Amino acid sequence: MASEPATQDRTGLDDIERLAPWFHNLHLPDGRQTAPHHPLGDFPRVKWRQIEPFLPQDLKGWRVLDIGCNAGFYSFELARRRAAVTALDIDCHYLRQARWAAERYALASRIEFRLGSVYGLARTDERFDLVLFMGVLYHLRHPLLALDILRNVTRRQLILQTLTSPGATYTDTPANIGLMERDALVADTWPRMAFIEHALEEDPTNWWAPDPACAEAMARSAGFRVVHRPGHEIWICEPNLTEATVDAELRRNELRAIFPAQ
Repeated sequence: MASEPATQDRTGLDDIERLAPWFHNLHLPDGRQTAPHHPLGDFPRVKWRQIEPFLPQDLKGWRVLDIGCNAGFYSFELARRRAAVTALDIDCHYLRQARWAAERYALASRIEFRLGSVYGLARTDERFDLVLFMGVLYHLRHPLLALDILRNVTRRQLILQTLTSPGATYTDTPANIGLMERDALVADTWPRMAFIEHALEEDPTNWWAPDPACAEAMARSAGFRVVHRPGHEIWICEPNLTEATVDAELRRNELRAIFPAQ
C-alpha cells in the first residue's frame, strides 16, 4: 500500500514543520523522521531498546499508562503490542503531535490521549498493569508524592527513568540511625538527591537530580521493589506485595488529606 504523502498547510509548511518543535524522533510510515538531528541521537528509540526485552511481546488485555507521553513514542510501541494505552501529558503541544502521529500509524483506536498531570491520578480509581514514568520525576517539585500516587495505580509493573547525579549506585541503608549518628548522611554510600534551585540545561523545570541509590530508595519507600536495571538511569519495578500494611495505609491516608474527594 502506498505511503501517505506529506501534506502542506497554507503557509507551505508540511505537517512535521507545522507541529514543531519535536522532542521525540518518530520514524513515520512514509519514511520521514520528526527529529532526525536530535542531540541525544535516535531518541527515545535508544531508551526503548533497553527496556523492550523486559516487556511481553503480546500485551493484549493489559492497561498501560504512559505519563509524560510527549509525542507518543512509547505509547505507539506498546499499542503495537496490543495494549490499551492511556497517554497523559500536561502540554497540549505534545498531545497534538501524538494525536497526529497516532493517525499516521493507524493506532488511534488503541490510545486514549489525556491532558493532565501525575498528581491528578491521586483521585482516580483506575488501575494499570504497566506504568511508564520516563523522564518525568526530575521535572516534579514533589517527586516522592508522585511515586506514592503511582503505587496506588500500578498493578504489575512501573518503569522509572530519571535524570541522575553522580553518586552512590545501589546500596542498602540501615533500618534506623541515631540522632547523634548523622554523619552517615554525608557518607559517599548514602542515597542523596540534589536540588536545582534555578535551571539545568536552561530548563527551569529540572528540579531534582537523585543519584542512582536515591532513585531506588525512593521507589522502595513508595512501595515498589526494583527487579531489573536494564540500562543507565532506568529501573523496572514491581509493587512490593510484602510491604507493611500500616505503611501503605499511612500513604493512602496522606493522599486523601492532600487530595480530598471532590
